[in-house]
Amino acid sequence: MNVKEILINRLSLSDGEYISGAELARQIGVSRNAVWKAVKSLENDGYIIESVTSKGYRIASQSNKLSVEIITSKLNAKKLGKRIIILDKTDSTNNYAKNIAAKGAVHGTVVVADTQTAGKGRLGRNFVSPFGMGLYMSVIIRPTFSIDVAALITSAAAVASAEAVEKLCGNDVHIKWVNDLYMNGRKICGILTEASMGLEISSPDYVVIGIGINVRKFEFDDELGKRVSSIETETGKIINRNELCALVLDRLEYYIYNLEKRSHIDEYKRRELLTGNIITASIGTEKIMGRAVGIDDNANLIIETENGGRRNLSSGEANLVRIKN
Repeated sequence: MNVKEILINRLSLSDGEYISGAELARQIGVSRNAVWKAVKSLENDGYIIESVTSKGYRIASQSNKLSVEIITSKLNAKKLGKRIIILDKTDSTNNYAKNIAAKGAVHGTVVVADTQTAGKGRLGRNFVSPFGMGLYMSVIIRPTFSIDVAALITSAAAVASAEAVEKLCGNDVHIKWVNDLYMNGRKICGILTEASMGLEISSPDYVVIGIGINVRKFEFDDELGKRVSSIETETGKIINRNELCALVLDRLEYYIYNLEKRSHIDEYKRRELLTGNIITASIGTEKIMGRAVGIDDNANLIIETENGGRRNLSSGEANLVRIKN
């Protein structure tokens, strides 16, 4: 690593405390002038570095620069995030991740971008991804479990992301079946899981988990703004994207490791929004209406239809019609 890379690593590990220029110079093995030049170079890269006489340097809390070093310094996961790729711009982090996964990228590789020009939502929708305003990430998983178990990955990712957001902002985060996170009735996160099947069809060759979280306050068009929001808009709190990324990976690794035990299901059920309400659901070309009565142990939505029957939906889209009486 060069001086700049070592410097950001040292500042990342300081937990917001100032480190003097003399101490940084001693740790890195360079002159104080070299430290100063490295600080200026980091600022040119987009980092916000606070400098106080007699105290030293630290990364400002409002700094919004994505950094492998900062994410790594806050990461407890052992395998997820072992390799992190940060991009200024890409069409879709899922597309990028699928491309490198097909070329052999290892389990736990993470792709993060500052913006997506063609961010992917479910059912072919676009995920709006303005520069620097969200956490747009994709994680490559190489499962060792069966296809049936792999179907639980999306619900596990939803719980992991909800817990990470909630830990940093303190506000309740709910899940709208199957893969959207909501705060105060508006969507703040979408999850898209895509799998590739190899010749051995008992287990996917790889799975790419795409997670898009709206972090900073920004303007949506009128129609989208009725349904979509951000963490800052709903809470007034500015969340550090690097810390959020690390927390998502920590929780995701735990739930992926325990996927066969379905360790996330109780938490998924607790957070799920549709249960108890009248909904419409679309499964391919079929549309049904009924009351959502719960989530089963495979993260399927249980619907009591108008004729009194029950359906357990493993995929599709469901929307609220009216709140239960």
